Amino acid sequence: MKAIDELLDFLPCATPMAWIDAALKQQDILLIDHANCEKKAASTALMLMYRYVEYPQLLQKMSRLAREELRHFEKVLAIMQERGIEYRQINAARYAGELYQQVRHQEPYRLIDTLILGALIEARSCERFYVLAPYLDEELERFYTSLLYSEARHFQEYLTYAEKIAGGSVNSRINQLIEIEKNLILSEDPVFRFHSGVPQV
Repeated sequence: MKAIDELLDFLPCATPMAWIDAALKQQDILLIDHANCEKKAASTALMLMYRYVEYPQLLQKMSRLAREELRHFEKVLAIMQERGIEYRQINAARYAGELYQQVRHQEPYRLIDTLILGALIEARSCERFYVLAPYLDEELERFYTSLLYSEARHFQEYLTYAEKIAGGSVNSRINQLIEIEKNLILSEDPVFRFHSGVPQV
């Protein structure tokens, strides 16, 4: 549980209860967007592999991470199929898009920011699995609890590598980015998604 505790301490705020209530009422959308998140996480890992071939350790870590995220994607699809939930296109929430707008363009800052945001998004995903699990049916509770440790590990790997590229602490940049993340989580959102803010009433 130490990794989970570190991750929860890292986040600037907890998920509001209003989001949890919305998730429990819209579990079909929750699962569809969860599948999308796993697919996007794999895509981010592959993008880093293609863009930064000069970092062999990063290539290995991102290759493993992409495979793991795709396995999670497949598991979510299987659960949806069992429940008769059709996987369909839904528009994304503003969360990831607004975070990635903060990425600086010049290297190595572009890579550092991308890694920090990877850590932050993985941390938020893990926190949401953690807060949702006790309210879910037995199958989903077991599945979401099983994801906690892999997401916590992904968070730590992203953060460790950001510090490695930066050659030291990235806390000042983290502090800037988590304030933006906090605002996205606590402010009202027009749509409910896995990473959305407080649903509008």
